[in-house]
Amino acid sequence: MTFTRTSLYLLLASLAALSGCQPQAADVPAAPALSLTPWSAPAQFKAEDLRFLPAPLPADLRLAASERRGLLLLDDKGTELARMPGRFAGLDSRAAGQRLLLATLDTASQQALLTRLDPTARAWDQTLRLPMRDYALSGLCLYRDDSSNLYLFLLGEDGGGEQWLVGAGDELAAEPRRVRGLPLPAGAEFCQVDDGAGRLFVNEEGIGLWAYPAHPEADAGRQPVDLVRPFGALEKGAAGLAVVPGGVLALDPTAAALHLYQQQGEAWNHLAALPLSGLEEPERIAARLSSSGVEVLLQDDGSGRFHQGSLNWKPAAPALPAPLPNVAAQRQSEPVGRHGDAADDPAIWVHPQQPERSRILGTNKKQGLLAYDLDGRLLQELPVGRLNNVDLRPGFQLGEREVDLAVASNRDSNSLSVFSIDRESGELALLGEVRTPLKEIYGICLFQPASGEIYAFANGKDGSFLQYRLDGAGGAVAGSLVRQFKVASQPEGCVADDQRQRLFVGEEDVGVWSLDARPDAPADLQPVIKVGEVLHADVEGLGLYQSAARDYLVVSSQGNDSYLVLDAEPPFAVRGAFRVGLNAASGIDGASETDGLEVTSANLGGPWNQGLLVVQDGRKRMPEATQNFKFVSWADVARTLGLE
Repeated sequence: MTFTRTSLYLLLASLAALSGCQPQAADVPAAPALSLTPWSAPAQFKAEDLRFLPAPLPADLRLAASERRGLLLLDDKGTELARMPGRFAGLDSRAAGQRLLLATLDTASQQALLTRLDPTARAWDQTLRLPMRDYALSGLCLYRDDSSNLYLFLLGEDGGGEQWLVGAGDELAAEPRRVRGLPLPAGAEFCQVDDGAGRLFVNEEGIGLWAYPAHPEADAGRQPVDLVRPFGALEKGAAGLAVVPGGVLALDPTAAALHLYQQQGEAWNHLAALPLSGLEEPERIAARLSSSGVEVLLQDDGSGRFHQGSLNWKPAAPALPAPLPNVAAQRQSEPVGRHGDAADDPAIWVHPQQPERSRILGTNKKQGLLAYDLDGRLLQELPVGRLNNVDLRPGFQLGEREVDLAVASNRDSNSLSVFSIDRESGELALLGEVRTPLKEIYGICLFQPASGEIYAFANGKDGSFLQYRLDGAGGAVAGSLVRQFKVASQPEGCVADDQRQRLFVGEEDVGVWSLDARPDAPADLQPVIKVGEVLHADVEGLGLYQSAARDYLVVSSQGNDSYLVLDAEPPFAVRGAFRVGLNAASGIDGASETDGLEVTSANLGGPWNQGLLVVQDGRKRMPEATQNFKFVSWADVARTLGLE
């Protein structure tokens, strides 16, 4: 079936109407009152955009972008205080201490321009230009995340857009970095970001208003805020936007109306459509909270005049979860050689004599097993099939020689793919396969008690776990099934504590369990942590950090792109949670949608002198590429969470 743009819009609009994006009369309070008067700027004043300075900068100053007069700092009467010559259209800004970072479109060169302004000294400094794009720009807006990274969104005239990293803290970047492309609608000209909620609002001409996640590690899905009639409250469409905490203001130029929206959870309640009598085609709006409500500036595109006023509306800012701390990756692996959901699970092989020559193993579930050095360079590639998870242990007796052993779950053959690791060179070689009766093999982890034998735990999507004892006495690998048990739903990640002979297993939608890892012990599942406020499904990778001070269990909380650190002993107290965030200086993006992880306390030198955490990154940004693995210093994790 082929969808035209109109038929697709009607389908989306119908779904939006059913989901409650239309106003409900019983829930709508009395409409706020808007008082509006012409702005008392000089009659000759002409500009394409006019904005308040963001709090906490002075409320009596204005910014303007003009095709004829450049970028302007004005007082509240329109008197010019400072000017940057040029031809500019569109504005957005963020406070940077007592200064201002602002973005605009240079219409002469068709480039996005960023600059910094000191309103007190009335002086401009620090200018940054983005490279010319291969599409016509129709709009732009800024976003500052909870780590004070500054991003710029660009809108394409014919659809699509981009997100760029342009600064950090109070400074503009020395060089802008493209973070990702975005599937934005054609006809989009206006955008604004609610920094606190991490939400990007974009208009679509003749269709309505959409909300997208603004964080670069988020998925690019969108939600309707409002649509045109009969599917929403907009009469003709949405144009200029303004965002205040908990609320959105949107102009419908053809209908000469201002629409107000209050956030309610993940949805938006349409509060009112206020008529803008006397205005011909109101197209741009700026807003700033005041003690009495909201101050507004409106541009009437029909007359070219600006209007100012106040709105006795105080949107209720929603309670937002406290932001999790970010720990930046210090290195990253080369992207895997297959597109889509490919990279999955890492393991860390520690070189017995030269720790700096240690290797990171990683699965590509569309290809095979990969080996990287500690700087992320690909050293070896073994295309043996769709490997999902991998784990390793040292000291396996293979005939007359001793090797280190890596074992991976192979989804092509529902088997265990077994590899030797040369203890001097780190070179991997396929030894063979151990077949299993699992219909859909999934996760794998190894267990090596003090007696030295190696066991493999393999699980399937139906919840089954099989425990095999691995043997290489004859020079080839064989596996003997010694135990089996089951969890109620789909598992994947697991890790064994060799010292305590304890196995941790993750049930993706339920939580983490522990049980005795010994083959002759009963498989009594004990709860470690359940999915809930701290741990968000899916529960994915599990790893153990074991040191002289304390042992920790690290869990991938995929549902909110975070990592939990718990004590590895009962009562399994939660020590904290963090995200792997952007490393702007090194050009390494954060990590999200993490499947597998691994951690070691071994001193591998350099940034890894207190250990190394490796996590799979499900969305590779800056630049966009196939999935990869991020390398995080455990010293940074410990410092961030205050760990021993």
